[in-house]
Amino acid sequence: MSHPTSFSAVSVDTKANVYFDGKVVSHSVHFSDGSKKTLGLIYPGEYHFGTAAAERMEIISGSCEVTLDGSTDTVHYASGTFFDVPANSGFSIAVSEGICEYICSFLS
Repeated sequence: MSHPTSFSAVSVDTKANVYFDGKVVSHSVHFSDGSKKTLGLIYPGEYHFGTAAAERMEIISGSCEVTLDGSTDTVHYASGTFFDVPANSGFSIAVSEGICEYICSFLS
């Protein structure tokens, strides 16, 4: 899977979304069609996120281990892969080394 390297004609929130004492940080990107994505970094550690809307998490650098809520399976995701998270759900994500970079798309 090839991920975008840039987005054109967007607006970006300058205030960062900061979670877990700065170990997960993202910025929101707004598109002219009304859609939104976040671009972020995850530092080593284990974290849990809840979702209201369905999401697609594209890993663009680094890697992580993910367990979706309701599952006992942990799956490894490397750069160039993605996983989908259902609405009103959540996931646990672990980064063992380096920085995991991602694009989160909110699905409708």
